Amino acid sequence: MYICICNAIREDDLRKAALGTGGDAEATYATLGKRPNCGQCLGKAGEIIDQERALANCEKVAV
Repeated sequence: MYICICNAIREDDLRKAALGTGGDAEATYATLGKRPNCGQCLGKAGEIIDQERALANCEKVAV
């Protein structure tokens, strides 16, 4: 599913990028070589990034 239509950022790509940076949605977009245009996606992107990082932290604790 596309999260950012302006930049053609897919959810899978965003989730992978979330693990490579500690910043917010804009910082995560930057790791993909993108930046927000209209900004309508930033709320949902932030939720996905938070979910992915929380999941990664849970997996580290469970191991």
